[in-house]
Amino acid sequence: MKLEKILDNVNSLEKNSFIKIIDTIKSSNPKNCKEIDRILIESSTDLKNADSINIVKVFELTKTEFTETIKSEFVNTTSQLDILIDIIIKDGNCILKHNWLAKLYEKELENIKKRIQQLKTQLESEKSDIEESRKRDYEIYRACVQTAFSNDVRGNRDAKITDDELSILITLGKKLELSQEEIKLINYLIIPPVKMDAESIISSLKNIGVVFYSRKNNLVYVADEIVKVLRKVREKEVADKYFRRVLKTFKEPQINLICKKHNIDTKELDYENKIKRIIKEGISFSNLLKNVIHKDGTNLTEKKKLINDLWENGLKIDTPLKGVTIEEKVENIISYFDELEKDEKVGISVEGYEKLLFDLNETSTTFKARVLKEFEMPEETILNSSNLLDFNIKPRDILDILSTEDLKSFIAVKKIKSRGDLELNILDAYKDAENLLIENYEAIGFRDLGKLKENGIIIKESELGLKFEEITRTVFEKLGFNIDDKLKNKLNTTKDKIDLLINLGNNEIIIIECKTVKESGYNKFSYVSRQIKSYVELAKKNGLTIVKSLLVAPDFSDDFINECDLEFEINLSLITANSLVNILEGFRNSKHKQFPYQLLLKDVLIKEERILKAISK
Repeated sequence: MKLEKILDNVNSLEKNSFIKIIDTIKSSNPKNCKEIDRILIESSTDLKNADSINIVKVFELTKTEFTETIKSEFVNTTSQLDILIDIIIKDGNCILKHNWLAKLYEKELENIKKRIQQLKTQLESEKSDIEESRKRDYEIYRACVQTAFSNDVRGNRDAKITDDELSILITLGKKLELSQEEIKLINYLIIPPVKMDAESIISSLKNIGVVFYSRKNNLVYVADEIVKVLRKVREKEVADKYFRRVLKTFKEPQINLICKKHNIDTKELDYENKIKRIIKEGISFSNLLKNVIHKDGTNLTEKKKLINDLWENGLKIDTPLKGVTIEEKVENIISYFDELEKDEKVGISVEGYEKLLFDLNETSTTFKARVLKEFEMPEETILNSSNLLDFNIKPRDILDILSTEDLKSFIAVKKIKSRGDLELNILDAYKDAENLLIENYEAIGFRDLGKLKENGIIIKESELGLKFEEITRTVFEKLGFNIDDKLKNKLNTTKDKIDLLINLGNNEIIIIECKTVKESGYNKFSYVSRQIKSYVELAKKNGLTIVKSLLVAPDFSDDFINECDLEFEINLSLITANSLVNILEGFRNSKHKQFPYQLLLKDVLIKEERILKAISK
């Protein structure tokens, strides 16, 4: 769930810890202090009284410092922060009931204690299953943790690992190519974890600003933006769901090789459970692609070839993988997944997602249980598109957890194309053209053919302007407006052609002009103002009153907005494509049957947050 939505869901007391931390960062002269001050001055308030949108903006500007405050908490050796963070950054764990978080924690603690004992036995046994070279790595790291922890005891101080010692241990762990799980087990072998109660868990996480706790709903929230920060702290370069997607492109011998190099016992584990264990281990994604996945003695050229093959044939991405060195190639794969996660598009329409979930549940008696188990969700979780999107789980993520046999079976039942990529075939079958176009409305406005193709929309560049106008029509119709083509055609001449006309009745109309633009910020004010003045004159000659003229575009330059502010003859307001879609979504969830057009009359650049607040009452 997005930070803005969470802030709207909790009260001022429940977001106080988070605000306090950001306020402390703001007071310590962070690198973006000027931009932060500008945001708060423009909203004429301090951070505590700022609205959710501005709090999110300030958080984005303090993200680097926020990350450092979280890292500093790791010097507290009794915090168990690594255990807790690993739980809350898992896919599906961003919204948790109080008791469910406690249950996940207890389960993880029992698992760690069991594995610590197994590791201790293996390290002390002469006939260990651990390879000698790996055992040596463990012993080196273990000795260093022991020294770092006991240094203070020898100096008659409380035992703890200092910032400096921690940074050395992190570097050592990387050089020894230890996974996060291996590091965690060795650390707790030296400093055994003591069970915390649920209140202490929530309080410790809330006090460092990484969760919000709503007592009214008994829910713990972790914002998507904070999950990204926590992943960075835990040095997880991609989300588990993307790690899974990559691992599923490898054959079983390659998966076995990864398990062997990280001391994962593969006995009694099938292919899918091996993948789950690899993900849980917290193995470095970049190191896996650069080193772990390759057999000993593999040369650099062969390594690059495998990475390119993963990109083209495994992930089936059309554009070539950029990068000369293997490091650059891996970094570009990570960047690809980072951009994919930032993209809020569902891939298919929300309605299509809902139907896919319904059909998967109808055709498989084990589907729901599988989703709940994979994403560690409680039994009462309702599997609908709205809930899953709040968990940041998209249609492709759902299909990724199904086995090849499950996918084939579903395709056969639903009579979907079976040749080629099974998951992509299923997604294609559940695309809803109209809603998919609305979800990609802004990309059409920006004439971004690459992004449209990536999202499954094939369209000629020459058709983009007309398509943008068609979607604008659809959005206004869904808002309940009467788009009157008959009246528009009566007014239009060979020279002056209105794009869209809303008939409000009583001879009152709203004129809509639609503009696409390749570069950011539409800036042709003089051209647009001449156009709309002509339309206004046409309407007046026909006895009509122009209540408002609207210009819809993907973006507007500051100069354009300023010029529009000074123009009074044409009564023009501006609205971005993204704002219009967000207003439509808010309208769908409101009690209104007809959008109150008066809300469009106030601003020069229409502010969606004001409108969304108004229609939600």
